[in-house]
Amino acid sequence: MQQSRGMSWPKRMIWLTAAFLLVVFLGMVAVRTYYELNLRPVSGSEESVLFVVESGATVDEIGTSLHEKGLIRSSAVFKWYVASKQVRDELQAGTYELKPNMTTPDIVSILTHGKIATNLVTILPGQRIDQIRQMLITNGFSEEDVDYALDPETHADHPVLADKPESASLEGYLYPESFQKNADTTAVEIVDASLDEMNKALTPAVRTAFAGHGLSIYQGITLASVVEREAPEQDTADDRKQVAQVFLSRLDIGMRLQSDPTAFYGSQLAGKGNSLTYDSPYNTYLYEGLPTGPISNVSSSSLQAVAFPAATDWLYFVAGDDGRTHFSRTLEEHERLTDQYCTTLCGN
Repeated sequence: MQQSRGMSWPKRMIWLTAAFLLVVFLGMVAVRTYYELNLRPVSGSEESVLFVVESGATVDEIGTSLHEKGLIRSSAVFKWYVASKQVRDELQAGTYELKPNMTTPDIVSILTHGKIATNLVTILPGQRIDQIRQMLITNGFSEEDVDYALDPETHADHPVLADKPESASLEGYLYPESFQKNADTTAVEIVDASLDEMNKALTPAVRTAFAGHGLSIYQGITLASVVEREAPEQDTADDRKQVAQVFLSRLDIGMRLQSDPTAFYGSQLAGKGNSLTYDSPYNTYLYEGLPTGPISNVSSSSLQAVAFPAATDWLYFVAGDDGRTHFSRTLEEHERLTDQYCTTLCGN
């Protein structure tokens, strides 16, 4: 009988193995090429871009933000590079001056060495207007110029202030952001730029959503300031939306907000330190409804939370020692979670 002239089984296995290894090799080359390509600069542009790394921001959040601002080619490759260099925990919060002509390794080096921009004036989120005043003075502006800049009458024609009560200060309206400063920059220009950013954050959608909750623009900003002060820095946008839902639900049923930061704000204004019992119109333990006005400035995250709260039915929450916010529906469950998670912060 004539033998088959086909390839023997051992040879076939050798060829299949070789083909498999070739495919693996080509795949590795392709992945490596993709990786190295996406480490390159986005463009040759030398235009400076201010980039803020918030305290507690994750590698994913930083990478996504860098990509959205056109500073890196790929957020996934950014995360891959950070992991490969084992510098995830070395990324530092701050405001940086970056450029699209920088490579991803260049940007990571800047973020890990904390090479923050120095010619900036930074308004931090959750700050009271008196804290912002002191910051501006510390940045070299005279007290007289700062007080003039913080006078609402100085910005009377600014569109963001159209809904502000006549007697109210700029508390709550100074949007947290970093602003370029040179020898000719005035305090009025910094404050005006901050108001511009606040106007952008109060989008038509946010304004319409406030109205849908029965809130004026000023009331929406006021509630957003409470959310800003209540939610720990580590909280996600979803957590803030749940905090906002709790307060909106309480307003709907006539339940007091019972927010520590509102009571503290009123007592601090009176020079009484932090007190939950000091009688002021800001003390939501003593009075129903919203405090009489904002208790700090607000970030876009808090404005969005009030405008578009979570679809939950919580009525209570507690900020735990673990940096997370724990929600509950009943007072009994809330007390149990407080005992479990809030030993230090709650003084238990």
